[in-house]
Amino acid sequence: MKNEELKDRFIDEKTGIEYAKKGDYYMPNLYLEPEEKIPLNKYGLLRLNYLRKHKKAEYTILFMNKELNKHLKEIQEQAQKEIDILIEDLKSKSDLTEDMKNTNPLYWVGTMNAIKNQAEEIVLKELIYV
Repeated sequence: MKNEELKDRFIDEKTGIEYAKKGDYYMPNLYLEPEEKIPLNKYGLLRLNYLRKHKKAEYTILFMNKELNKHLKEIQEQAQKEIDILIEDLKSKSDLTEDMKNTNPLYWVGTMNAIKNQAEEIVLKELIYV
């Protein structure tokens, strides 16, 4: 059995690719080494989805060069930093105070949600969907 398996396999000297016989045809034994798994947050997943659907060439290049996870990690870290900075900036420009948490909590929560949504929209347009 082992000799038959060895007969059904060969390595092309020119390319270095190993081939295995499947039925009447020789098929290349191609595979990718697995990349290190990293946990993706909302922004990493949004970027991944955007690359898959709208930037297929860029996605394929990053994937084949094993740089996709690194790219997604950088994007999600940068997005989170930008959102934090934008929220603080927008909060300082608004009329919100910490006292409003106790005196008018619904107004405070509504304004904070609007600020967060505005910051996210900016980051999504400038960082994720480009």
